[in-house]
Amino acid sequence: MSPEPRPDPTPETRMQFLYALRSRGVTDARVLDAMERVDRGPFVRGLFAGRAYEDMPLPIACGQTISQPSVVGLMTQALQVSARDKVLEVGTGSGYQAAVLAKLARRVYSIDRHPRLVREARELFEALDLTNITAITGDGSHGLPEQAPFDRIIVTAAAEDPPGPLLAQLKIGGIMVVPVGQSDAVQTLIRVRRTEDGFEYDELLPVRFVPLLEGLARNG
Repeated sequence: MSPEPRPDPTPETRMQFLYALRSRGVTDARVLDAMERVDRGPFVRGLFAGRAYEDMPLPIACGQTISQPSVVGLMTQALQVSARDKVLEVGTGSGYQAAVLAKLARRVYSIDRHPRLVREARELFEALDLTNITAITGDGSHGLPEQAPFDRIIVTAAAEDPPGPLLAQLKIGGIMVVPVGQSDAVQTLIRVRRTEDGFEYDELLPVRFVPLLEGLARNG
C-alpha cells in the first residue's frame, strides 16, 4: 500500500523544525540541508501524524519508535558522512534516518528484524525516489557481511557494548555511532573510529533507544 498523500509542512513549520535542530546542537550545514529536504511527515503514521514536526520520539509499528529529529541530526552529524561513503544502518525503523543518510552518502544499506517495518520503509523510499537505499530484513546485530566493509555504520538500537561483528565490518578510517547501555534509562551515544592500531571511543551524549535484539521478529 502506497503512503498516504499529505500536505507539505508550511514554511513556518519548516523554520521551527530547523530552529529546534540548531538549538540542540545540530550545526553541520550538510546535515541541516538533508533534514530540510527529507519531510518527516510521511514517516509518522496514524494517531501521531499531526506531531511529525515536533522534536520528540514517536511510536511506530512493531513496538518501535521514530527518534526525535534532534537525535537523528546529532547522530548523523557525529557520523561525518561524505558523498562517497557506503553506510550501514542497523535498525531501519520508520526509514527516516536512512532517508536523511541517503541525501549525504553514496549508498545506504539498512537492516531491520521486523519485516513489516522494512516493507513499509521500502514503499516510502520508492515513493520519495530514494534509489540509493537498500532495505533488508535480517539480524542487524550481525551486520551485513556480504556488503562489508563500510565507511560508516550507525546503530539505532542500544547494545551493552559496541557489537563485535559491526566493529569488524568497519573500514580502517571508518566511523560507527552506536548507543551503549545496559538499560533503557542509562545509555550513552558512542562514536567509534577504527584506526590502523584498533578503535578509539568518544562519548557524545545521553540517549534512550530500544534494545538491540538478535534474531528476526516473530510478529511483523
